[in-house]
This record gives sequence, structure tokens and C-alpha cells, in this order.
Amino acid sequence: MKPMRSALFLALAAAFAVPVHAEDAPPPKTQDLEAVSVIGQGETRQVQRIVPQDQKVLPPGTSPQKILNRLPGVNVESNDAFGANEESQTITLRGFNTTRLGYTVDGLPLGDNAYGNYNGLNISRALIAENMSTVELSEGIGALGTASTSNLGGTIQYFSADPSKKFGGKVAQTFGSDHNRRTYARIDTGDYKGFSMYLSGVKADADMWAQPNSKTDTKQFNGKAVYEFGDGNRITGFADTSRTSQADYAYLSKSGMQRGLGWDWNLYAPDWNRALAAAYCAPAYTIGGVKDARCGFSGGVDNIDDAYYQSRALRRDDLYYVAGDFTVADGGTLHTQVYHHENAGQGHWWSPGQKSFPGTAEELPISIRSTNYTINRNGAIASLGWDLGAHHVEGGVWYEQNDHHVERNFYWIDGPVSDNYYLQGPNRRLFAQDYTITTKQAYLQDSFKAFDDRLSVDIGVKSPHTTMKAVELPGVESPYATGTLKAQKALLPQAGLAWQLSPGQELFLSYAKNIASFQGGGAGGPQSVSQAAFDGTKSSLKPEQSRSIDGGFRSVGSFYEASVALYDVKFDNRLLSLNPCPSIEVGTRPECNTAFVNVGSVSSRGAEFTFIWKPVQGFQWYNSASFNRSKYDDNYVANGVVVPVKDKTTVDTPKRMFASEVSYTTGPWTASLRGKYTGKRYYTYTNDQSVAGATSFDAGASYDFGAIGELKALTLALNVTNLTDHRYASNLTAFAATDPQGRALAFHASAPRQSFVTLSADF
Repeated sequence: MKPMRSALFLALAAAFAVPVHAEDAPPPKTQDLEAVSVIGQGETRQVQRIVPQDQKVLPPGTSPQKILNRLPGVNVESNDAFGANEESQTITLRGFNTTRLGYTVDGLPLGDNAYGNYNGLNISRALIAENMSTVELSEGIGALGTASTSNLGGTIQYFSADPSKKFGGKVAQTFGSDHNRRTYARIDTGDYKGFSMYLSGVKADADMWAQPNSKTDTKQFNGKAVYEFGDGNRITGFADTSRTSQADYAYLSKSGMQRGLGWDWNLYAPDWNRALAAAYCAPAYTIGGVKDARCGFSGGVDNIDDAYYQSRALRRDDLYYVAGDFTVADGGTLHTQVYHHENAGQGHWWSPGQKSFPGTAEELPISIRSTNYTINRNGAIASLGWDLGAHHVEGGVWYEQNDHHVERNFYWIDGPVSDNYYLQGPNRRLFAQDYTITTKQAYLQDSFKAFDDRLSVDIGVKSPHTTMKAVELPGVESPYATGTLKAQKALLPQAGLAWQLSPGQELFLSYAKNIASFQGGGAGGPQSVSQAAFDGTKSSLKPEQSRSIDGGFRSVGSFYEASVALYDVKFDNRLLSLNPCPSIEVGTRPECNTAFVNVGSVSSRGAEFTFIWKPVQGFQWYNSASFNRSKYDDNYVANGVVVPVKDKTTVDTPKRMFASEVSYTTGPWTASLRGKYTGKRYYTYTNDQSVAGATSFDAGASYDFGAIGELKALTLALNVTNLTDHRYASNLTAFAATDPQGRALAFHASAPRQSFVTLSADF
């Protein structure tokens, strides 16, 4: 892969060497697509944006999160072409992982993006990709008013498109590799005396790209209505319903790859007999060190964790909001928003060694384990802004109450059955917890300009307060804790400034402190432990917190946009699940139980570069590069032994990334090619194991036939993902202190090359 990596680097070097000239840049407006500054011109912090045309290189329906992968400092991984498989979907930024970033759609909080959701939902389930307007990534420092309790390392704000002012619609049909089928339809009412609305829906299904070809299917609806009246007044309503069933892939290990399992190794289904033979090798069937006579591994498998029969994730979401934006006086604006979100989810795992019908003639060595959870969130957001001379003062509040339930069950089976539905009536219940999570947050900010508007200053504070109360329910085998945790700070400061050197040329610098709430039960967390473990650690637990400084230079001209950003981040009170005591003391004292403890800090420093060259109408060459140094500052103690991680590189953090994308439109033709190099990543805290760096390419092309009959446009598009069919470790799934034999199930495989054809009609 060295030639490919060198090619990407040369492309970046060539792009940065192009001579350019500065011109006046338009002021950025996040949802005004004609005025969007991709590099955040005018912002006092590092900001990067994605707009709809940036999606064309990827298949229609690709998750808006995956599209962010070209931005500097961002690493998005998934083992499916659309980036929608949530078990394999991760995003890291400046040393922070998925659950330490913040996410919103139209200002509504999406939670921390954990796979086992407890306080939100993935953007793929909240917003159909074609209905996206813009995405704004604040790398390191998000806006003070962001409704998030997890944005330690940055904020991703998604914005939905408004209804069209003209009556019309769109229908698109995609056919692709592995029986991918996706249908999208939308109709807009057009404007009627200030009112406009659209209704849209998607139905999609596909086989897995590896055996057993289990189905993934999605049904989703988005509706949005806008009523505009008076002088700048607006009421917006949005509704989303999503029903997804995702077949999940097997986890892989470096040892398994050496044993010949290969990148396409997956689950046993539909080979039930092979799954049974492996399950009889489980410890439950090993007596006195002697394995059951029915135990048998084959084809490179040598342990029960290399594969299991099936796995599936089911998600059901309903999301609604109503928002109002009003001019309340000369220079005064009011924003209000209320929202509701309900979710039900189940994750299925066919668990080898967990017996069905134990002690009977029908006993089998496999039962279905499910993790079940529900979310019921209600919230409100309000902010008031006022122009006072050169100052814009803004203050706001956010309140949310979330009733969350999580439980883990086992269901007995008598053979291979379909699990593509919500299971009920478990035979065993391992644990069950109810959570009440209350969030209150307020902020106040002053923005002003000076020196003939050349200096822009933002300064403010926020005050987050999250209370998480867990109650373990009776009648379970291994009860979890009952108790309360609070994450709160009276004042968290944030400040930023930008200095315009000349039209289109500016320097920026920003500073912020932040804390994160503790995670809830669906995603695991400090209360997903025994009562003794929780009691032994709760008094010493502190919420994770960060201090971020970033600054840099931006330049915008007629034919280019460019930015350079440097950052320094300190991440304190990092939480890790471990037992600090020697094995002989385990369980003898409350603090000698496996629990979540604070294990020290992480220091991150780096640089990010962006250059976009637009020499002629229709041509664009986008380039980004990032360099990161994230190190653990402290060793920690596990099982009574010091784990030497000080000065080691943080897990899942590539030191170098390069991206380059060229797109060209001429007449009815559009073509684009994207390449991304992601450097080596460690999956052990001691850095004794890693996955290699990889380069991948995606390509897209389309032809617009123009108006035909009653159609405004008819377009045929071809997209190819992983163009070179290069296989590599995509998302990292598990982290450990050390893995000397490479046996940890640590990653998913990347998807092979896949092709998609889409025919779309606008009317």
C-alpha cells in the first residue's frame, strides 16, 4: 500500500503548493448553502462543514456520519458501504472516541452515539440522508448552547433540509451488490401563504457481504413543516420514525487471521451442526478438564469465541420536535424547541455454552441472549438573543428527562429459528435496571466586534447538571447497582477570537473546558456493576473532563479555501472498568470488585490542514491532512499490578491521516474520486498490538438526462465503494491492556468492493 499512500501525500503536497490570491469571502450561514464556508470562515474556533454535493462520491443513503471521513482529524469506520451498521460504526476525533463527542440534529440532542443507546439515537435513524442540508463539525470546541452532555472532544451538528418553496418531489431507486435494494421518495407541497411541508420515506434491504447472507432491512419516514410569518418569525415541526433490523458481523482477531479464517470469515449460520459442535466445547461442557465428546472445531477455528451462530440488532424509534423562532423586539430573537423521543431496542447474540432446556432431553448448548432497552425522552430548549450596540448577548437553557430501562435475558431454543423480531418471555433474566436521567444546562455568551469589525470575540460560560438514578429490579440472577451519580459544574468557561488580517484572511484562537455525564445502562457505565462495586467506588468517581485550546489561520479566495489549525487538549478523569486489587483480595472489600474507576489523563496535540482548489466552474479538489500525538499521562493498577501505559499512544488514534477528493461537473456529467489514508492504530493500552494503516478509494459518476416529459430531471448514477478491493481492519471493537498472542476479538473486516446503480427522477 506504500505507492497508494505516497500518491495521496503527493496530491496533498501539490495542492498546497498551488499559488492563490485572496478575495472577499461571503459571511457563513450554516443553512444558507450558497454562503456556506466549508472551512468555517468567520468562526472563532475550528469548524469544518459538509454540504449535499459532498455526498455524491458515495452511494445515495450513505450515513451523514460517514461523509465526515474526509475532514481533517476525523476517522470514521464501518464495515458496510453505507456506514449505517451501528455495531461496526465508530468515529474518532483528536484522540476522543465516539461516545466522547456531542451530536445534535436541528439542535435536538442525539445523545452520545453509543451502540447500546441509553440517551439518544444514531443520525442514520434520525434523518434520511437525502434530507440533510449541512453538517457542521466543531473540532474540539462546540458552541456553548449545544444540547449535549458528552461533547468533550467536539460537536457534530446535523441540519435537515427545509421544504421546497415549489411543489414537486423525487423518487430514487438503488440496486447494488449483495442484493442491496433501496427506494427513496419525497413530495413537497410548495409554499402556500408561508406554509410549506414535505413527506419522505425509505425502504431498504440487503444481504450481508459475507455468509450467511442474513438480511438487513430499514423502513424510515421523515416529515417536516415550516410556517413563516411576520418579520422573521418561523414555526418548524419535524417527525421521524425508523424501524431497523441489522444483521451483525463476526468479530475478528489477529490470531484468527493467522489461522486462515480470512477477511470474509463470518458467522456459522446456516450451518447449525457446526455451531453446535463448537458450542459443546464451552466451559459448561468441560468436566475435570475433559471436553465433551460432541466438541469439535473445524476450518481454522480453535475456540468458541471465533464465531457464533447469528447476531442481530433491532431498533425502533419515534422522534418529534416543534420549534419556534421569533423576533420579540428590535434586535431581540427568541428560539424555543420541545421534543420527544421513544426507542425500543434489542441486541441478539446466539450464545455458545448457555444452555437451552438444561437438564432435559431437549437440552442444547446454545441459547439466544438479548440485551433489551427502552428510552423515553422529553425535553425543552430555549434561548434569547439580543443585539446591544456592537454586542450580541445570548443566553439559554436546556432541560431533559429520560426514563431508560435495560435488561439482559436468555431465551431457550430447540434449533435454528428466525430472530428477526422482538423476543418476549425470557427463560432467564440476568439483570434489569431502571434509570431516571435528568439534565439541566444553562449558558450565557457575549459576542462582539471591535477595530472596525476586524476583531470578533466570543466569551461565555455554561453550567451543566446531570443526575442519573439507577434502580435494580428484583428477580434477577446477577443484580446490578441501585444508586445515584451526579455530573455537574457551576461554571465552565469558553472564549474565542478571530482577527481579520485582510479580506478573506483571518487568525483564530479558542479555549474551552467541558465535562461529560456518566454513561447509562444501555451502554454500560459506573452503575452497570454489582452493588458492592458501586458502593466501593462512587465516592471517588469524578466525571470525565477536558480542556481544549485550538488556533490557526484561514484564507479564502476566488479559487480556493485553506485552513491550518493547531490544538492542545487535556483529557482528565478517564474512566476504565477494572479491578485495582490483587487477585487474592478480590471480593474481600467493596473497593476490590471490578468497577469503573478514574485512571488519569490523556494529552493530545496536533495539526490539521485543509486546502480546497476550485480553479474553474465545476471542478473542485479537496485535500486534508492531520497529525496527532495522543498519549496516556498515567499508569494504572489492575489486579494489583501496575499497567505501564504512561507515554503510550491512545487506542484507536491514528497519528497521520490524509484525504484527497477530486470532483468535476461538465454539462450533464458529474464524476468524483476520493482517497483516504488512515495510519496504524493500537487496540491495546500498552501498545503491544495494533492494526496496520490502510488506504481506501471510493468513486462516483452520474449523468443527468434533463427534463423528460413531466419530469424536471432524470439522473443515472454509479457508485463504487472500496474501489481497489483492499481489505483491512475497519472499526476497532474492543480494547485491553495487552494481547500478546493476538487472540482478542478486536476488529471487524472492511467491506469488499461494492457497486451501486441509482436511477432518480425529479418532478
